[in-house]
Amino acid sequence: MNNPQNVTYFEARKWASFRIKDAGDVDMYDVDFLLEQLFDLSAADLLIHYQARMPNERWQVFQDAIHQLLKGIPPQYIAGKADFYGLSLKVTPAVLIPRVETEELVDWILNDNPDANLKVLDIGTGSGAIAIALKHFRPHWQIVASDISSAAIEVARQNATANQTRIQFALSDVFEDIHDSFDIIVSNPPYIAKDEQPYMDRRVIAHEPDLALYAENQGLAIYKQIAAGTSSHLTSSGRLYLEIGFHQEAAVTTIFKAAMPTAHVIAKHDASGHQRMIQVKK
Repeated sequence: MNNPQNVTYFEARKWASFRIKDAGDVDMYDVDFLLEQLFDLSAADLLIHYQARMPNERWQVFQDAIHQLLKGIPPQYIAGKADFYGLSLKVTPAVLIPRVETEELVDWILNDNPDANLKVLDIGTGSGAIAIALKHFRPHWQIVASDISSAAIEVARQNATANQTRIQFALSDVFEDIHDSFDIIVSNPPYIAKDEQPYMDRRVIAHEPDLALYAENQGLAIYKQIAAGTSSHLTSSGRLYLEIGFHQEAAVTTIFKAAMPTAHVIAKHDASGHQRMIQVKK
C-alpha cells in the first residue's frame, strides 16, 4: 500500500485495470468514475492530470476504493456520490442509486409542464433525485418529497440543501400521512419481484436497500397502493407519472384502469425501447 515514488494518475489507472481484469461485473468506467468522484476531477481534468504524480494520500484512498470495488460494492457507494440529471447527489446504502433511465421520467414531466406553477408530490423519493431535479429546473414549483424510510429522508434533505433546492419532506407510506392534493404525483416505487433476483446485478442484490427494490404481488403491490389513493390526492386536471418494470406495462395499466375507470392511461417506452413509464390523467 506504499507509494514511495508517487505513481502518476495514468499509472494508478493502469494498476487498477490489471486488478479488475478478471472481475466480470467491474469495468474501466467504474475505475474512472472513482478517480473523478473521489478527487473532484472532470473527465478532462483526469486526462490533463494523467502524467501528474498522485499524492500519497490519494494513492492510499484509490487503492482502498479498488479493493472495495472488487468486493462488489457499487462505485457510487464507495465515492458516496452519484450523478443524476446533471446534478451531484450524495448516496448511501440507505438509498437506491439513481438510474439514467429515471432521467427520462423527469424529461417527460418537464416537457409536459413547461411553465405552470404546480404542486408536486414525489412518492418514495429515496436520495431525492426526482424531486431535486424537478425543483432545480422548475424552481417556482412547490414540491413535497415523501418516503417510508427516515434514513432516506435524511439523505434527501442533505441533497436538497447541497443543490440549493427548497423541498418539503414527509415521512409517509405512500399516501398514509399525505393530506393535500397535487397537480403532479410522481413515483419510482419498488417494483421488483423477489423471483427476479437471478436476472439482477449481484451488486444491486447485495448492497442496495431491499425496501427500495422489492414489492410483493410480483412487484405490483406499491402500484396498487398508489392507485387506491390517487383520485383523492390528484387535482381535477392533475397527472400521475410512474416508472415501471420492463414487463409491467399491461399489469400496471390494468391496475389503474380498475381503480380509476374514467382515467386515461398512457404508456411510454425508454430510449432503448423498453417498457418504462406510465402516465395517468384523471
